[in-house]
Amino acid sequence: MSLTHIDERGAARMVDVSGKAETAREATAACHVTMRAETLALVTGGTAKKGDVLATARIAGIMAAKRTSDLIPLCHPLAIAGVTVELEPDEALPGIRIAATVKTTGPTGVEMEALTAASVAALTVYDMLKAAEREMRVEGLRVIRKSGGKSGDFRQE
Repeated sequence: MSLTHIDERGAARMVDVSGKAETAREATAACHVTMRAETLALVTGGTAKKGDVLATARIAGIMAAKRTSDLIPLCHPLAIAGVTVELEPDEALPGIRIAATVKTTGPTGVEMEALTAASVAALTVYDMLKAAEREMRVEGLRVIRKSGGKSGDFRQE
């Protein structure tokens, strides 16, 4: 298997997607932030000192998806058609489960945008709650689903 971001001399390059067909593409990435039950109660009770943790993290994730090519050197700037970031408190963790879905129509996929959205949403949860708990962990970042493009559909169980 050859790496598409490496040329024949071994130098990094941005992949040329000019000859690829524009297709509808979608990707979903997920992760979670684990925390103590008392910290989660600040989120669910709306009593976190910095404000609405879930709303702020949702906006941060959406903004991050739009800036992915500014953060990851070889990513193409994309015309993103839609971004959703879902944050679900889960007492069983305890913590917050995060899923970010990004859509576009274009010649390249949006997996990196979905991963960036999920991770920045998680980092925002951490930032908003770190005064209450520094032991929180961001875990399990992965692409769980993608569709469109030459390689077809993918779903992680």
